[in-house]
Amino acid sequence: TDIVQNNLISPIQATVVLNPNWPLIYKGERVYLQCRIPGGKGTKWTYEWRPTRLNEPVTSNKYINLLPANESHSGEYSCRGTNGSDSTAWSDAVVLTVVMTLHPNWPQMFSGETISLTCEVHGGETTEWTYEWRRDGSFIHMTHEKNLTFSVSESNSGDYRCLSLLKDGGFSSTEWSEPISVSVSGKPKAHLSTDSTELPVGGNVTLTCSLNTSSSSSFSWKYFWYRGEKSSEPLTREWTDGQVSVSEEGLYWCRGGRGEPVYYTDYSDPIHISKLFYGPVGSSLFVLLVVALLGGISLVILLLLFWRSRQMKGERDVFSGSGSSSKVF
Repeated sequence: TDIVQNNLISPIQATVVLNPNWPLIYKGERVYLQCRIPGGKGTKWTYEWRPTRLNEPVTSNKYINLLPANESHSGEYSCRGTNGSDSTAWSDAVVLTVVMTLHPNWPQMFSGETISLTCEVHGGETTEWTYEWRRDGSFIHMTHEKNLTFSVSESNSGDYRCLSLLKDGGFSSTEWSEPISVSVSGKPKAHLSTDSTELPVGGNVTLTCSLNTSSSSSFSWKYFWYRGEKSSEPLTREWTDGQVSVSEEGLYWCRGGRGEPVYYTDYSDPIHISKLFYGPVGSSLFVLLVVALLGGISLVILLLLFWRSRQMKGERDVFSGSGSSSKVF
């Protein structure tokens, strides 16, 4: 189990191989650790692992399976082999890196929403960890729970990191996680629009609810609709997309919502929908009646003018005839 280098005898050094050999391991993945001993093929080895909890019970297996990996598995792993009184040198440590996740993973958060940061530590099923949290490099919390849940405001925007420390102090800490950026804006207000504020007889109008925010179109927003007071029950039990058709007059509002439990936007300004006295068909008939009435009146006026013209012509003829008969030669 020794090798000669520069006339000095050095023990063979074991090697830990990580499979899959990814820089980050996520919760639920399958991870295998293998202790390899150069030139040790054919020799019956007993393997010793660090951290020492991996040796309970003592194993002769050169493989350690983490199935599935979870937040307690982060840390440094090393091994060595023993054969009777001989031992290899300890391998260099393989480090499993801590990973932080954000839920819900939306690029834009709004004041009043609740988020949960999770510090995923891959290594050590039975290890108890303490978690340190920082925002933009400044300390914010030290917890014994891997989750940090809180309601956000605009002041909570920033880059978040976490690291994990053993509660008993036996291991200094993991590396800091990669940062997760949290961007928080003020509470959004819904905007309500309509294709018409007049409700035709037997017809309907379309209401459209939208949000004046860049993330409104693609990140799980649904809409609630109300008629009457804001405190009234929604028009439907189910969330809808951005449009709804209505066939009753009244005062309408809307607001957006997402997440579980639901986070609501501010209500929109109201729109009043009123009934149109004449529907599309009635309007056409009304126009025809008006045209017919005007045509009739015009015809009567023309007839009166024609009659008056004939009457005046007759009077002129009578006057002209009377003058001729009274003339004496």
